[in-house]
Amino acid sequence: MSLILSENDLLTSLQRISATDSTEELMEDILRLYLDIFPAGNACLFRYSSLCHIAEGIISIDSKGLDYIHSIRDDVKSIPAVHAAIIKLAAVYIPKRECLKQLGTKYMTFTEPIHSLIIIPIFSGTVVFGYIISYKFNDCPIFDHELLSQFTQFGRLVGTIFNKDSKVNTCAHLSKREIEVMSMLANGEIIKQVADSLEISEATIKQYIKSAIKKLGVKNRTQAVAELIRQGIIL
Repeated sequence: MSLILSENDLLTSLQRISATDSTEELMEDILRLYLDIFPAGNACLFRYSSLCHIAEGIISIDSKGLDYIHSIRDDVKSIPAVHAAIIKLAAVYIPKRECLKQLGTKYMTFTEPIHSLIIIPIFSGTVVFGYIISYKFNDCPIFDHELLSQFTQFGRLVGTIFNKDSKVNTCAHLSKREIEVMSMLANGEIIKQVADSLEISEATIKQYIKSAIKKLGVKNRTQAVAELIRQGIIL
């Protein structure tokens, strides 16, 4: 199977999409481009934290439209298929007979039965930002090495968009823990929840927040979260 777009054309399309000022629109446009290119009938986008190995649902899209999947939050280490895709930095296909074993019962509760699925990590270098899951497919595609490589390439190029030079520079100034704390706050957690999840004191969490605000050159926590989202450092 050949991709509709070459790697250069795909990167150009992604760069054009990334010009939007809205992170939500960017994610939607990326998933729509994904569905245009690949024989997938749906796409579920997740963010991922390498510090605590937590994945959180963001949005899903199919022919019926867009839906939010914020209720899904998992320890990736407990989901072998997803963990394997992240460790390998490569798309992983799971046939029907392996779905329950690889995903557990939680992902068997989608409104439509899952017969097989593919997991595509979104990464740049060795840094994984999230992943896409598809469990609906068009025209019964054969998931051979070539097609899986193309899925992997898409995840890598999307990761490149998320990891522009400006983002790398900001990441270099913020510590991994500071980014982790701000990501959890962006997801709606309060300081006590963040402290409990990371098993550190609330006072320490407040120091991380204060430090991040100072490094980003903003006035408050809300502006810090907004700036990190704008730069694509957190989703």
